[in-house]
Amino acid sequence: MAELKGKILAGKILVQPKAAEQKTASGIIIPDSAKEKPQVGTVVLVGAPKKDEAMEVKVGDTVFYGKYSGTELNIDGTDYLLMSQTDVLFIA
Repeated sequence: MAELKGKILAGKILVQPKAAEQKTASGIIIPDSAKEKPQVGTVVLVGAPKKDEAMEVKVGDTVFYGKYSGTELNIDGTDYLLMSQTDVLFIA
């Protein structure tokens, strides 16, 4: 992964979603139209904490988030999600 340049605003994180599954456990290939949007990813960048809340997420954490959380971004050909720390449901 290339070094990302830029700054994330307070309370926000940049997540690289995990790739969607290509086939089921039994070996059936899943077509693109039927694939579920991944709800797990790796934190790439973390903004500064807001005044009233500490940043509990750090770079490298694996996080689970809601199905419709974040804003999709494509930076240098790589897909990312920009979301608020409060959109994170679980840190693994």
